[in-house]
Amino acid sequence: MKIMTIYPLAALRAFALHSLKLDTPNGSEPPASLDSVYETIDHLGAVQIDTLQMVARAHYLTIWSRHGDYDRSLFDRLAFDPPERRIFEGWQHAACYIPAHEYRYQMPQQRSLRESPSNWYTRWLNDIHHKETVDFVRERIQREGALRVSDFERGDHPPGAWWNWRPAKVALEYLFAFGDLMIANRVKFQRAYDLTERLLPAWVDKSEPTAEERDRFWLERGAKALGISLPRNPADYTWMKLTKARPLLADLLRNGILREVQGETLAGVQTLLVHRDQVEGLERAASGEIRPQRTTFLNPFDNLWWAQGRDEAFWGFRQRLEAYTPAPKRIYGYFSLPILHKDRLVGRFDPKMERKTGLLRLKAMHLEPGVAPDDELTADVATAMRDFLQFHEAKNLVIEASNPPEFGEKLARAL
Repeated sequence: MKIMTIYPLAALRAFALHSLKLDTPNGSEPPASLDSVYETIDHLGAVQIDTLQMVARAHYLTIWSRHGDYDRSLFDRLAFDPPERRIFEGWQHAACYIPAHEYRYQMPQQRSLRESPSNWYTRWLNDIHHKETVDFVRERIQREGALRVSDFERGDHPPGAWWNWRPAKVALEYLFAFGDLMIANRVKFQRAYDLTERLLPAWVDKSEPTAEERDRFWLERGAKALGISLPRNPADYTWMKLTKARPLLADLLRNGILREVQGETLAGVQTLLVHRDQVEGLERAASGEIRPQRTTFLNPFDNLWWAQGRDEAFWGFRQRLEAYTPAPKRIYGYFSLPILHKDRLVGRFDPKMERKTGLLRLKAMHLEPGVAPDDELTADVATAMRDFLQFHEAKNLVIEASNPPEFGEKLARAL
């Protein structure tokens, strides 16, 4: 009789963090380079973009969590500098920066939108002036190069057409969604759009896969990035509907590409998924060869949270973004950042970078129930916080509230 292996919780946590590049000791890597930042993005498969900026924007923070202090211009060069362009803005888990060699997997959705646009867009195009707007926007970009919404001002319109900023924005967004345009740059975070044919590197494979080939690729991509996951998580990684994902996941299991294993979670022993290319890594984690040593802070859009329910099953931690929660109902704060300490999620804090004064204000800090603010934890969080301050070019730090109070006091002394 074959004895079933049940992987312990410690191994699950270690391998999950290792797979997302969140396990290396602080300061153990050389300074980030253009290639190492790209390798991290490529390894993760995508890095989410978000407009919130209480501190550095989410995509910059995702890289900081794994590399520590680095030059943000490295990221921008990968996205916007023609000789270095290796990533692009597209849709994967959400609005993301994605490796350019995976551009072809955007194409089935672009085709679908072109051939069957939304009812709203079809109604919008029924206005003859809106059809002229789309042509006018495309022609101006063809003639002038990359343009922003703000470059289309009231009064600048094709003859006879009513015009203001909104039709231009609609036209730009749909031309972007259809694949006619890409993002050439961002100026104060405003998109500048240019023709895809001018921006997409010549070396990129432009052969269009079928929608099913894309979905299979993305499910495998998610499983690899997550390392070890709940059965639904490979679909979560791309926000794929489970009704679509289930038969594809079943087929990947039948063909041995994904494998079921048993793991000890906080909810008991559960059936989990691992990609066949990752089995050796899971065994290394089970043997103790992989041991997370990093202390860092994670933004609310970090790839770790793309696996729904895994934070609670593996760590007993429920990730919350409360930016859109009414202030009286918030528990942790507007934009709280979870604290990862080795293989545990130990707390979170709500930061605000006051850029004019160089002050980083922590409006609240919370340790998780049962987490003691011992000397080791305090020292490791202080190390990460010093790096966080340097990354933001912050001159001072204020901790307004802490739960428990002694953690904030000890941290302030350590800094």
